[in-house]
Amino acid sequence: MRRYFAAVAAVLAVFLVLFLLGEAAGIPLLEDPTPWLQQAGWVAAALGVSLLAIDVVLPVPSNVIMVAHGALFGIVVGTLLSLLGSMLASAAAFWIGRRGGRLMALVVPPDERARADAILSRWGVVAIVVSRPLPLLAETIVVLAGASPLGWRAALLAALVGYAPLCLLYAWAGAASLGFEGGFLVLGLTIVVAAFVGLTIRQLERSRLLRSA
Repeated sequence: MRRYFAAVAAVLAVFLVLFLLGEAAGIPLLEDPTPWLQQAGWVAAALGVSLLAIDVVLPVPSNVIMVAHGALFGIVVGTLLSLLGSMLASAAAFWIGRRGGRLMALVVPPDERARADAILSRWGVVAIVVSRPLPLLAETIVVLAGASPLGWRAALLAALVGYAPLCLLYAWAGAASLGFEGGFLVLGLTIVVAAFVGLTIRQLERSRLLRSA
């Protein structure tokens, strides 16, 4: 599957270049959005959601925004705002994968793509759930899922399951006034939770297959 892995590396490289270009541009809003997230209101809510949505192609400090959502709007509303922006980013990444499926078909031989599609059909949902806290890899996996036979519903549901604990924990950190330093603790907890949820989903799928056999 050399050509398929080369295509995966190319997708990852594109995201990395976009992020580096965004960093090099020195856009203040992307480097530190906190000055625009000082007061609760529809402006801060819309800005936070929009920034999280474009995180798929630009280096947005998503953890800072999610913590700010919790500090400004509380745990429940802060979680929902962060979840909305993150899901928009996932939908955009999946759409990019769908649109790029034809290009994938041109550069990857049919046998390699068939093997990759089989792997993504089996492990794609788990991979999406587990990868949500991981920059670059999260976007890359959803794009690859979009280029595979995996459906919109399954992909977005997996993203929702993966993002829910992440958004909740960051909102809690903000509402509890742990500050942005608490984001590192939240990130570690989220990775553990995402891995546990992913393995649980996989185990449930395996049990269902065994019962239907």
